[in-house]
Amino acid sequence: MANMSPTKVPMPQQDPDIRNKNFEEVATGYTAEMAMEEASRCINCINKPCMTGCPVNVPIPGFIEKVAAGDFEAAYEIITSENALPAICGRVCPQENQCEGKCIRGIKGESVSIGRLERFVADYHMQNGKKQELNIEKNGKKVAVVGSGPAGITCAGELAKKGYDVTIFEALHKAGGVLSYGIPEFRLPKSLVAKELENVTDMGVKIETNVVIGRSLTVDDLFERGFDAVFLGTGAGLPNFLRIPGENLLGVYSANEFLTRVNLMKGYKKDEVPTPVKVGKKVAVVGAGNVAMDAARTAKRLGAEEVYIVYRRGAEEVPARAEEVEHAKEEGVIFKLLNNPVAIHGEDGWVKGIEVVEQKLGEPDASGRRRPEPIEGSNYVIDVETVVIAIGQSPNPLIRQTTEGLETQKWGGIIVEEETNETTRKNVYAGGDVVTGAATVILAMGAGKKAAKAIDESLKDM
Repeated sequence: MANMSPTKVPMPQQDPDIRNKNFEEVATGYTAEMAMEEASRCINCINKPCMTGCPVNVPIPGFIEKVAAGDFEAAYEIITSENALPAICGRVCPQENQCEGKCIRGIKGESVSIGRLERFVADYHMQNGKKQELNIEKNGKKVAVVGSGPAGITCAGELAKKGYDVTIFEALHKAGGVLSYGIPEFRLPKSLVAKELENVTDMGVKIETNVVIGRSLTVDDLFERGFDAVFLGTGAGLPNFLRIPGENLLGVYSANEFLTRVNLMKGYKKDEVPTPVKVGKKVAVVGAGNVAMDAARTAKRLGAEEVYIVYRRGAEEVPARAEEVEHAKEEGVIFKLLNNPVAIHGEDGWVKGIEVVEQKLGEPDASGRRRPEPIEGSNYVIDVETVVIAIGQSPNPLIRQTTEGLETQKWGGIIVEEETNETTRKNVYAGGDVVTGAATVILAMGAGKKAAKAIDESLKDM
């Protein structure tokens, strides 16, 4: 019998005043009893609207039905028939705008907590499930995947299932892409990323790290090495800056560098190893997307006493997930909305403050959001010692500069055919942030799946 409670089963989590001083996961996850209770809220709609909101087409009602019955391993098999990274997606996907946003239960109450259930099932399997023996018959064809983020991992896994010999080339010393260097430990434990990657390597996928395509090797080199197709999933790791005076001062970071130093260089282990990032007592993070929230909450955990989110628009225009904003506020992050930075002040080469001008909102701009306009004479300085710029990223230009026949957008994104994700260079495909600009993990995974299907259709009869 369906549980008709209008609210979700609450997710247990650390107290804000405790968690903002450690890098342990904020939410501690459902128990089996909680998961079954929440799953029983699903009324198993005939039209399954939740599935229309899932970029990788997970059979959502099917796996939830198994959770409600207590058959968690069957639920895992259903999820992983379409989604190779359930532990990750259950934590970082914006379900409120996707599957949960389509849930019928959300019309007169809260939607079914699909993301929390997916996370529970994946975690349960990691703790209790047994590895299955894989007998994949190789088809003799080779595919190179450039980048080991969510798009690359997904494309590689899908092709490996079909018998392709797949090699992932990763520029950094550790695989995982943005999952490893960008998302903080308290939102996505790196041990989980390693386990999800292990599932792909168990299928025979090889990973070569410290290989920068465009420098160490080119796309042409990959074809010369015998690869039949190439998938580019290199993300958008080139940070955007404000272009204001003072950005070259010591103590100014791009969010990309700041989070990479903390995540990949283990700055989060501040009590065990020297932290490879300097954080002052007062920190300003410019921007209000998910990356800005990650940077602000990370700075708090590294010991900053005051952390500010500085954003030129208002609360309604904040692009970060509501949950991330709520968690940041709970943890003591201060929001300076309708404030636009115009200069960073320094002393002896180091940051001493960030000058902002107050804004008012005018008519909507091309993005559909109301355009911020400066209020004359409203300038003031916020005293800070560290500034983190989190206003977006662009694709690295290396690949497009070293690959003939690869057409790109003016802003650097690779142009692909919509149905197949093939680029303007034959047998070269691309997907994820390198095509769309910075987006979500699940959208990148969807692009990886689409490209894998197209690659298989193109190569299987060769």
